[in-house]
Amino acid sequence: MYIEKDEETGALSQVGYTSATVVSTAANYIMDRPEPFTHTFRTYIRLRESGKLNFKLWHSNAVDSTWNLGQEASGSELGGEWRIEAAYIADGGVEMNGAVQEQTQVAVLFDGSTTRNVKPGESFWSDEIAMELPEGHLMVFTWTLTTRSPGRTIPYNVEGILVSAYDAPGNLAAQESAESFALSDNLLVLPSFIGYKKQVNKKLVFLGDSITQGVRTLKDEYEYWVARIAAGLGANYGVWNLGSGWARAYDASADGAWLNKAKQGDEVVIVLGVNDIDIGNRSSEELLSDLTVIISKLKEANAEVKIILGTVPPFNFQDEREQTWRSVNSEILSNNLAGVNRVFDIAGLLSLPAPNDHRIRPEYMSNTDDPHPNGTAGKAIADAFLNWY
Repeated sequence: MYIEKDEETGALSQVGYTSATVVSTAANYIMDRPEPFTHTFRTYIRLRESGKLNFKLWHSNAVDSTWNLGQEASGSELGGEWRIEAAYIADGGVEMNGAVQEQTQVAVLFDGSTTRNVKPGESFWSDEIAMELPEGHLMVFTWTLTTRSPGRTIPYNVEGILVSAYDAPGNLAAQESAESFALSDNLLVLPSFIGYKKQVNKKLVFLGDSITQGVRTLKDEYEYWVARIAAGLGANYGVWNLGSGWARAYDASADGAWLNKAKQGDEVVIVLGVNDIDIGNRSSEELLSDLTVIISKLKEANAEVKIILGTVPPFNFQDEREQTWRSVNSEILSNNLAGVNRVFDIAGLLSLPAPNDHRIRPEYMSNTDDPHPNGTAGKAIADAFLNWY
């Protein structure tokens, strides 16, 4: 996605940077601690390209989507006040062991400073950073964050971490070794956008829930469908994955931080509805209304944006929820929703034959009890999408 810094607001707009990774950095949770803390977070990320690269990071201090019933975190909730003590990118080599390659750390600066105070709901950019990454090596992003008060402060992603991440108490961002670092447990704390300077043919945004994020697929394998599509399209297509575990359409239709990110795409692929039908207990009319609002807001921001709307994937719904799922997908497949350019029938790829088409094929389930699509399903979806696209 081409993005630049607005000096007044830190908002996203278009100019020469695209997402460097297909890892989703959407936030669906917020740290809630009884006392202030200083902590370091280190994450290994496979980039879409290697070699000599120029990066910029952008961050939005807000929760993107609702977690569970919303008590823990709700869509568009603002983060609190906190401080970046130090941040670095580095060559992580090929072993994700908590350390970085010696003498490869490059400091991330913010308006020339190694530190930055972050305000509630604020969005901001880093300065440009140059680094050379050898072929096959991972980039490591490390930063130390300090909260100024107890309570709810830093938004992050808690659902099904798909990359190796480590964390440690204290200010250890500059440390190259793995000493004191431990493997993170469902704790993905990253900037909202890790971009590199790249002119692309088209900017694709994937807006969805855990199925788009890739939850339950193998860690560090990039086998979920969005990652496979990005690999198939190649680096001349920008791909920004905004999949967020537990997310629902009404999070995006609220037109907050999450949808603002999606507005940066030339083309937006929307696959939402599972959580609306399930934990959200939305009716078909409510869900279709939310999808219509999302599409209209994207079109308002960019009249030329192309919308690909996915059917709601099967999630083994029963009874009333099954009927809602069928009603929504029937309407999507009829292509009656205003503003939709194309419909991608992801449900049809994953479902058992009728009349059991509300159920996902067993070979595509992440385990016998969990209908999240696995890596095999990711390949089937990506192959079909690339052939169809």
